[in-house]
Amino acid sequence: MARPLRIEYPGAVYHVTSRGNARNKIFSDDQDREIFLSILGAVVKRYNWLCHAYCLMDNHLILETTPKTNLSKLMKQINLRYASHFRRRNRYFGHLWQGRFKSLLIERDRYLMACGILLLQDFLFSQRLQRKTMLRICS
Repeated sequence: MARPLRIEYPGAVYHVTSRGNARNKIFSDDQDREIFLSILGAVVKRYNWLCHAYCLMDNHLILETTPKTNLSKLMKQINLRYASHFRRRNRYFGHLWQGRFKSLLIERDRYLMACGILLLQDFLFSQRLQRKTMLRICS
């Protein structure tokens, strides 16, 4: 069965998630997070798109974004570049990502606010479980 097409149009806002393969960690430490953020920043600048919010958890990431171009093209750039870094740095073999990234179209401002709240709750819940603080994993 074919995958459903992604709905894309100018000015659309998306809730995007990428998860580690078998829910494994995609960030081993804060240095990995910093590298991911530099890759994200470079892609945001190169393609002139908006990243409203992000949350970098140990085994997945969440972005709230408005791309100016094809969302799949942007996520491919980000995920491939980061996976290459992660494999080199951590001597990791195999797939880093579990399948394709997921994206939900956010059609109204109140849904964007709700997604932002969920993003923050996800972070706070993980912090309560881990009992440690991480630098710059949410914006």
